[in-house]
Amino acid sequence: MKSYIKYHKQSSLVAGLLMSCLTVFSQPGNQARITGLLNKEYDGLVDLYRHLHTNPELSLQEKETAASMAKELAAAGFEVTTGVGGYGVVGILRNGPGKVILVRTDMDALPITEKTNVPYASRVQAKDEKGNPVPVMHACGHDMHMAVWTGVARIVSQLKSTWKGTLVFIAQPAEETGVGALHMIEDGLFTKFPEPDYALALHVNSAVEAGKVGFCPGYSLANIDNLDITVKGKGGHGASPHTTVDPIMIASKLVLAFQDIVGREVPAVEPAVISVGTIHGGTSSNSIPDRVQMQVTVRSLNPDIQQKLIESIKRTCEGIAHACGAKPEDYPVVEIIKPGLPAVFNDITLSEKLSAHLKTVLGNENVLLLGPEMFGEDFSRYGSTKAHIPSVLYSVGAVRTEDMKAEAEGKIKLPSTHSPLFIPDTEPALRTGVISMSSAILYLLNEDRKKR
Repeated sequence: MKSYIKYHKQSSLVAGLLMSCLTVFSQPGNQARITGLLNKEYDGLVDLYRHLHTNPELSLQEKETAASMAKELAAAGFEVTTGVGGYGVVGILRNGPGKVILVRTDMDALPITEKTNVPYASRVQAKDEKGNPVPVMHACGHDMHMAVWTGVARIVSQLKSTWKGTLVFIAQPAEETGVGALHMIEDGLFTKFPEPDYALALHVNSAVEAGKVGFCPGYSLANIDNLDITVKGKGGHGASPHTTVDPIMIASKLVLAFQDIVGREVPAVEPAVISVGTIHGGTSSNSIPDRVQMQVTVRSLNPDIQQKLIESIKRTCEGIAHACGAKPEDYPVVEIIKPGLPAVFNDITLSEKLSAHLKTVLGNENVLLLGPEMFGEDFSRYGSTKAHIPSVLYSVGAVRTEDMKAEAEGKIKLPSTHSPLFIPDTEPALRTGVISMSSAILYLLNEDRKKR
């Protein structure tokens, strides 16, 4: 078709129509354009990534990061609104009638001391919500997410002649604490701005080779609830335990009993995890305290199982406390610390479409089918709204090829995300992220037009 246009210039109308068809419908043409633009933008995106990595900010403190993301969107031609749900940023790029696609990046970092020894490692110190000084590191890849997101914004803006529709690019605060998406939604994300037909995001994966992407259709990440349990008791001397109701003993029994809930009350085919993260009680070795504080995380993929787990925890707390001599008014108090996270559900049809399309872009061997995991992600909130927006969160590999081989041979243990040693393999991760997301967006925007 290109040769036809080249050698038949006598009909400008025909040539124009054929070029229009190429522009709208030719995926190979789009891929060449995406790659060409990425090559031009690449060095600047690496600089941005390293700047973000060197200058991380904690959840709900993303002031400078948000300003940087807003600046990038404005430079790419988006209409930008800041201060959405805190430091949230929303950019709108309108390009005629068509689908509306939301693309999210997260911005916050973690209170972790970096040990990667890369030249651009973070040395930042900040204060947490309690005013305590803490180190800060992008140990979960949000800096890579932002660099990819920025690259995609630049590219799709420059390719407006190839698509119609509306893009909603959001930079979200406080993913790590699970409240950022909720804050943006409560502040009018789906009422003040165009309501999406699709919502997309990506996340670096510390167990997947860089250069590859992975999809998990259906439930992919867990429901999460954090429980605060106050175990009441009757304190006394360690020499006279018979005169007390020992909350440490009750708490100790609860730690083991919670695992019985998973093992004997949840169907074996349903993933579920109950983890006791903290236990605090007592001030001296020879005294029995009058209370113990416990913090527990509950995870599952099935919302009904999640509710059953929480109800079983409450029942178990009361039963063990009763068996240990506590009166009903002194049974443990189980409270949900903050709104829990719903599970991430990747729309099955959308996942299959994008997976199939990206196989034509990246190659069959570079698009993986992944299983669900018990981590949490508040991207789930965008798909679990009343609108039930079809959404997909997919993985982008972040591990060097030689490191994958070394781990397979038992020579090393790969660091996971949230590790002080985690650092993505920059070039293949960044390039794969930008190419895959840009291509996915253009594919979805042009899908209906192809059918017509």
